[in-house]
Amino acid sequence: MKQALLLSGGMDSVALAYQERPDMAITIDYGQKPAQAEIQSASQLCKELNIQHKIISTDMSNIGSGDLSDTPAITIAPAQDWWPFRNQMLITLAGMFALGYGISELIIGCVASDSNHVDGREDFIEVISQLMGMQEGGIIIKAPAIHKTSDELIKESGIPMELLAWAHSCHTSALACGYCRGCIKHKNITHALGLAPY
Repeated sequence: MKQALLLSGGMDSVALAYQERPDMAITIDYGQKPAQAEIQSASQLCKELNIQHKIISTDMSNIGSGDLSDTPAITIAPAQDWWPFRNQMLITLAGMFALGYGISELIIGCVASDSNHVDGREDFIEVISQLMGMQEGGIIIKAPAIHKTSDELIKESGIPMELLAWAHSCHTSALACGYCRGCIKHKNITHALGLAPY
């Protein structure tokens, strides 16, 4: 069974890459503001771990919402960083690409805190895995860290801190803004890991 990982370059997916060592990592530039920083982070990690790294580029910025697209979140958004159907879109694009490489399992980096978004919940993963699995190629979607906190995942993965340091968390910029939900999460995780004071 060949595995691919959706690698955003954030702390969760970076830790999963180290833990799972997939055959391939896929990073998607869908028009999000920090795309180039995410690609740089993911590329460096894959180079260090000798994981085949593929990049998909498709500009969907005109249908985005919130911090990642540098626009106001729409009224139904559960959080400022919410992009409508983002995980569904990323999984679909990665699956479309992965079929050509014989990938049968796609791993995504959802953790427990992602449950504030419907597409970060276990029932969503089950449904989209069924949907992908019933189609040609039968790709299965897995989220092995969905019941773990980010700091639990990072600790269990055993990733060295010098590799975790490549992770990019900011939702608004190639450089950490310090204020978005991604930067706040990064700060909280580094504190929980004992790497930084508040």
